[in-house]
Amino acid sequence: MNIYRDIKNILTDGNMPEGEAKAVALLLLERVAGLPTAKALIADGKSMLCRRQTLLEMAARISQGEPVQYVLGETDFCGLTLKVQPGVLIPRPETEELVNWIVEEVNLDANLNPNLNPNCQLLDIGTGSGCIAIALAKVLKNVEVEAWDVSDVALDVAKDNATKNGVQIKVRKMDVLSTLNPKPSTLNSQPSTLNSQSSTLNHYDLIVSNPPYVCEEEKEEMERNVLEHEPGLALFVPNDDPLLFYRQIGTLGQHILKSGGRLFFEINRRFGKEVVTLLEGMGYQEVELRQDIYGNDRMVKAIKPQ
Repeated sequence: MNIYRDIKNILTDGNMPEGEAKAVALLLLERVAGLPTAKALIADGKSMLCRRQTLLEMAARISQGEPVQYVLGETDFCGLTLKVQPGVLIPRPETEELVNWIVEEVNLDANLNPNLNPNCQLLDIGTGSGCIAIALAKVLKNVEVEAWDVSDVALDVAKDNATKNGVQIKVRKMDVLSTLNPKPSTLNSQPSTLNSQSSTLNHYDLIVSNPPYVCEEEKEEMERNVLEHEPGLALFVPNDDPLLFYRQIGTLGQHILKSGGRLFFEINRRFGKEVVTLLEGMGYQEVELRQDIYGNDRMVKAIKPQ
């Protein structure tokens, strides 16, 4: 009895495409049973009796739509292994591109280089699993990294992931939509002020955020495993205000970014030009829009004027 074939059959019976089922079966055998591909393909059920039932149960959960990352309890990101669980958004490959852009920017700018600027401070807003903050802390050795999230579950996972990957980050429970008083409603509104909770915030060299950006109306285009299992709090914005978080964080950056500081966003591919226009209207300079590996508008950088 071939365990690889049995897992693959469960997955394909759940309407998973053949190629994806093969890849997932091999991943389960590698992560759960420690088998490399060559051995996984020929492993028989008898030699794996102690793990066979676990593997088949995991395959069944995946076939019913549960994300494989939640079933495994972990995922890979920027060469790191990160814990993930329900209530925390699963990191995407596109976000790795954002991390790489930030590292590239820091390496090109001596003022941001933590080796030359030991007080360089970075803030990750809406950290989720901590993937961005931890990946950057791992590469930018001397940078001080702070991570915010409104979710207690996310903050606990981010703490665990930081410890697991040997980096120090400061995590803080913060609802970014409540950091300003009053909340900005339009570009032409009166200048906002920081509320009492935010008035003691440090001034940062870099702010990065992958905020909620999927419009509610886009739900019908999304995969079932995302809709039914990943946290809506980290995914969705109202149809009538798709730039909600970019406007709020951009306004906050006017208060807590240092002069010449950088703001980086991951964005909804539908609103690249709108985010650029928004940030330019707020007075940010050198606003740059980049595409991901699929050719979609996905990342924006802006600089606070000196």
